[in-house]
Amino acid sequence: MSSSKHAINGRPMIHKAMLDGIELRKQCITQLTEPLLQASALIVNCLQNGGKVLACGNGGSAADAQHFAAELVNRFEINRKGLAAVAMTHDASVITSIANDFSFDQIFSRQVEALGRPGDLLLAISTSGNSNNIVAAAKAAAENQMATIAITGKDGGALGQVETVQVQLNINHPSTPRIQEMHITCLHILCSLVDETMFGGSSS
Repeated sequence: MSSSKHAINGRPMIHKAMLDGIELRKQCITQLTEPLLQASALIVNCLQNGGKVLACGNGGSAADAQHFAAELVNRFEINRKGLAAVAMTHDASVITSIANDFSFDQIFSRQVEALGRPGDLLLAISTSGNSNNIVAAAKAAAENQMATIAITGKDGGALGQVETVQVQLNINHPSTPRIQEMHITCLHILCSLVDETMFGGSSS
């Protein structure tokens, strides 16, 4: 094994990351139980009434939006029919044309305007809560008579202050990595709750 003068003892960093994540999850057990139940009820109501979920986010949150849409359209823990969900984050031609002709702040609100219908639901993910294009999407959803679930971090930012957001899942923590870890945990819990409510169980 080759040695390096830049080698560090990474154990303290690893242990701190793990322990911080454990402590944050303990806090979220009480803080997020009711909002998660409320959010899952909104999603189930949307899907059972023929609506669809439109999901959006930037960067890692864009990946989370696509991940969540994939779990609904395909499957999560059980084999069941596909559920209607679209991640508005992966069509490069749509996104770049909107950003070029209008602005990057409108890349999601324009899609909500085009694709959203009354009774649909917006899942808006922003680690800071201050992404202009996510806030704009939430406002466009309200204009389209759509419910909105906001998944945020830190103090919730501007997205957390949008009055038409029905449910906010806020991870009040200073670390972006820890927030994002809890975001995907929340999304997995929502998938489980949707499966349980609509189809009566999971495989685990």
